[in-house]
Amino acid sequence: MNLTNAQEGIEYIIKSIVTDDEELDDFLFSLGCYSGEPITVVSHKKGGCVVAIKDSRYNIDSQLAEAIEI
Repeated sequence: MNLTNAQEGIEYIIKSIVTDDEELDDFLFSLGCYSGEPITVVSHKKGGCVVAIKDSRYNIDSQLAEAIEI
């Protein structure tokens, strides 16, 4: 399951990042988004969602949300 299917307000653990783009992997890692980290979908928005990782919130687009497997 990826973040586009996640319920709001429930904490999930990131299982993997599914992408062939090295830059995208590095960007997500810099946000603290990597395997084993907890992530929470705060809200779903048109074209993406707002997620909480560690003590920060990020607005990510649907392409990034689909790449994050939980």
